[in-house]
Amino acid sequence: MTTFQWKLPLDPSSLTRWRQRIGQEGVEKILAATIQTSRACGHSSEKSCQDVISDTTVMEKAISYPTDSKLLNRAREKLVTLASKHGISLRQSYKRVGRYAYSQACRYGHAGQYKRMARQVKKLKVYLGRVVRDIERKVDEPKKILMQDMLQTAKRLIAQQKDTPSKLYSLHAPEVECIAKGKVHKKYEFGCKVSLVVSHKEGLVLSAQALHGNPYDGHTLKAALNHAETLSRVPIKRSFVDKGYRQHGRDIIKSCVWREKERRRIL
Repeated sequence: MTTFQWKLPLDPSSLTRWRQRIGQEGVEKILAATIQTSRACGHSSEKSCQDVISDTTVMEKAISYPTDSKLLNRAREKLVTLASKHGISLRQSYKRVGRYAYSQACRYGHAGQYKRMARQVKKLKVYLGRVVRDIERKVDEPKKILMQDMLQTAKRLIAQQKDTPSKLYSLHAPEVECIAKGKVHKKYEFGCKVSLVVSHKEGLVLSAQALHGNPYDGHTLKAALNHAETLSRVPIKRSFVDKGYRQHGRDIIKSCVWREKERRRIL
């Protein structure tokens, strides 16, 4: 832009729609073209791509900190809105008592009164269950198909407990996972684990992969190095990793794996 503009140059959702349209293969082609362009411009060389650094991190999702009371109350509000949109008259929306139970649960949790907080969370589960059953009794088949996803999400929230595997942490992003990174300031991060491979000298990204299911770092090393070799078209000779990859990487024959603060290599 040569002059000041009050409007945005494009819609904020355009990038998301474009990324979904080209898919994973399109993004990998762009990354491979970036690597080749870097080598053609002299920013990196074939030799520098042979020594890499491999690591994993967490790509956090744009969600608020998940709590049971917040998810239950929000699911009830969404179901009540959907029922009103499709012309379903509910016996009770629990708007006033649900909002009060949610605020009380937040206060008790902040004060460390967890037994009282658990009672309020149980009330929120009861309110949500009543709304779900009321909708299922009154909704017809065409409208039920439109509301099926939200009804299944609400039932999943009601059924899940503290130790339930694959818990639901977000209504609009059900793929979010809870990952413990061991950080002092942030014990848990909510998102998806990502594997990165960068060149040792320039820090050029050679591979980036999403790892669903929170796998162990050592189990992802071979696939990450193979993906980096495919995109860069250069065989990797040495890979430097941290202590999260201990006692793994013995099935990697093409490259030598060097671990942090160790003079000897793994292979």
